[in-house]
Amino acid sequence: MSERDPVDEHVDRWRPVLPDLDPDVEGAVVRMSLLTRHLRAVKERTLAELDLQEKEFGTLHALAGRGGRAAPSDIAGDLRMAPASITARVDALVRRGFVRRIPSTVDRRRIDVELTDAGRAYWRRAIGVVGDEEQRVLGALSADERQLLSDLLRRVTLAAQRPAGDAGVPG
Repeated sequence: MSERDPVDEHVDRWRPVLPDLDPDVEGAVVRMSLLTRHLRAVKERTLAELDLQEKEFGTLHALAGRGGRAAPSDIAGDLRMAPASITARVDALVRRGFVRRIPSTVDRRRIDVELTDAGRAYWRRAIGVVGDEEQRVLGALSADERQLLSDLLRRVTLAAQRPAGDAGVPG
């Protein structure tokens, strides 16, 4: 048996109260929640140290994921926001020197948003700290175990995205 953790104690406490409790389901869900909470706390602490708001980071992240340049409507789509909502975010990032507005290369009526060197540096510092912690935590697993975990979580995520009652099995 592997080393016990506080979640094992949580499951042990609830099994007599809920006799139908599946200890593996409960353990997995609680551990995923704790891991998510831990990584979120690391991200929040990192952003606070960089004096970067979550919404600023999200906008920089969306831009970085598009090669450092995008139309505001594309950024809005990536962030699942209304395009009009992006204007205030971009304005704030322009004031901080993290992005600039530039003419579009595909439509002269459009203005794109581009990461500046400062914006890219802040994004890379934040993503680096978070990524390092993800590597540290998941480094407890071998490469094969990490791949298996990723594959298993993909199946669980796909099941969560299907409507309840849809018993479809991924192919």
